[in-house]
Parts: sequence; C-alpha cells; structure tokens
Amino acid sequence: MNQGDQEKKINNSHEISVKDILMNIHSAIRFLKSKWLVILICAILGGATGLIYSIFKKPQYRAVYTFVLEENEKGGLGQYANLASIAGIDLGSGGGDIFQGENILELYKSRTMIETALLSTAVFNGKTQKLIDRYVEFNKLRKKWDEKAQLKGINFNGDPAHFNRQQDSIIIDLVLKFNNEVLSVVKPDKKLSIIEVNVFSHDELFAKEFADNIVSTVNSFYVQTKTKKLLQNVGVMQKQADSVKSVLNKSISGVAEAVDASPNANPLMSVLRTSSQKKQVDVQASTAIYAELVKNLELSKIQLRKETPLIQAIDMPLLPLFVSKLGKIKAIIIGFILAMFLSACWLLFKKLLASFKWK
Repeated sequence: MNQGDQEKKINNSHEISVKDILMNIHSAIRFLKSKWLVILICAILGGATGLIYSIFKKPQYRAVYTFVLEENEKGGLGQYANLASIAGIDLGSGGGDIFQGENILELYKSRTMIETALLSTAVFNGKTQKLIDRYVEFNKLRKKWDEKAQLKGINFNGDPAHFNRQQDSIIIDLVLKFNNEVLSVVKPDKKLSIIEVNVFSHDELFAKEFADNIVSTVNSFYVQTKTKKLLQNVGVMQKQADSVKSVLNKSISGVAEAVDASPNANPLMSVLRTSSQKKQVDVQASTAIYAELVKNLELSKIQLRKETPLIQAIDMPLLPLFVSKLGKIKAIIIGFILAMFLSACWLLFKKLLASFKWK
C-alpha cells in the first residue's frame, strides 16, 4: 500500500468518527425530546425546591469595619537617638517591626484575639450578654451540648486562663469556624494602608458587636505592643528624674540648714563655711544631672508620640447591616435550570448504561 492509500484511509476514518459523533448527538437530542415530560416535571420540582430553600434560608448579615493604619516614618528623631546612644543613653526604638506588612492581618486570626472578643460583653436589646453566649444562643449549640454529659451546663464565666479542657476545646473549635466562615480581614488595595474587617453572621446584632470588639481588641493590642519598649523606657527615666529631684530638694534644704547653723559666722574662720559649700556642690551636681534627665525624658516622650501608630476609623458598621439573601425568583430559576440539566444527564447516563448491558 502506497502513501496515498494510507492517507485516504486515515481521512475516511476521521470522517467516520465525526459522523458517529454527530449521529450520537442527534440521537441524544431525539431521546431527550421524547422524555420532555419527565425533564419538565423534574425542572418544576427543582424550581419548587429552590423556592422552599429561599423561604427557609436565613439571611446572612455583613458588618464592615474599615480603618486606616498610619505607621511612623523613619528618620526625624533618629538623629537625636543616635547622639543619645553615643552618650550612653537609650531613647528606645519603639516596638520594632513586629506587625508591619501583612502580619497585622494574621493578628486578627489569632486565637487570643478572637477569644478575647468573644468573651467581651455587649448590650443586646437592653440585656448585657457575652458575645460567645449570644453566638451559642442563636446557633442553638446549647441543645447539642446538653446531650453530652461533659458539656451539659458548660459556661464561659471566670478567668480564661483557668478554663478547663472542654471550655478550651470549644473555644478552639469556634476560632477555626470564625476564621473559615465568620471573619474576613483584607487590604482592598495592597499599596494603601486601609484595612477592611468583615464579619458574616445570621444574627445582625452579633455581627455588628463582634466587628466592633475584634477591631478594638486587636488595635489596642497592636498599639500597646508597638509602644511597649518606649513606655518602659519613659517610665524608668521618669523614676530616675523624680529620684534626682528628691535628692536635689534635700541638697537645697541642706544648704539652707548649714547657713542657718552659723548665721553670723566670723569671716576669718573658713571652716564655718565648709558645710554649706559642700552642700552647694551637691546642689550643683544634682542640678546638672536633673537637667540632663529631664531633657532626655522629654526626648523619649517625643519619640513615644512619634512611634505610636495612628489608627483612624473610616467606616463603622451601622444598623441595618448589609444583608445577603437569595431572592425567590432567582432561586426558582436556578433550581429549574439545575434540575433540568441534572435530569437530562441522568436520563442519558441510564440510556448509555442500558446500551452497554444490551451489548
């Protein structure tokens, strides 16, 4: 067989395969047309199912809290800090770069932050209640827990550091659920310092209160951590300044007492003036030390204000919140089309399975 005959045979096989595919498609269409009543009934049932789902599906509320985080700029007082370090004085360097970049977003997902927010209290319809108790209530978790002896009557009162194994286990499960379904923290624009916190819940009041509490908890922890080192430094220097000031006051009083001890001293007797002169030296030394400490203390306070990040709220969640609910018409259309497609696929699959059995 020459090359031309081989190419002709290959082309014929391609034509046959394409014809077979077209014939199978036409056959499937004819088969589905013959089953139009079954498909229509399934589609109607699917539309009815979608309608029932939209009626009983609880609406989901979305609380959005947006704020801008402004970090301190480098430079500025840095030259004073360098000069002070040469003199052996540490003005501090703030809380470092612990939460710069994307790390602050991860802080919102930590167990400690979510647990602290859940264990905080809020007012719901005039009643003070813990957020975790509110969440357990509207999700009806208490009924499931009462079925287990070790969880029956469990509560979250008291110090979290002394929670038992069951309480910690529930907290961990809730933290995982919140990170996967309830809480979302993103930066809408990577180039900007705007952070958006989203809380999704079937309870509108809970969504709002949890958004407020988690932002307050994390941001307070963030500011305290960023400025912790400088705050400690300012506290130490303040104590030193107060101590030197106390010594200075005593030295001044000592000079006055020494002078009063010999008010009419003989000018020819120098020994009578030595006591007051010694006290005066102490006053001069204490004055110089106190002046330096006050100057360095003020520099540290300036550095502390500079290192303290600015967190300014842009948008806070207000009632009524954004609500996401599947509309009845949309649910009917989706259910109708989905049921039609699935029923057609099922009928074709049954026909194909029957043909294999027949062969």
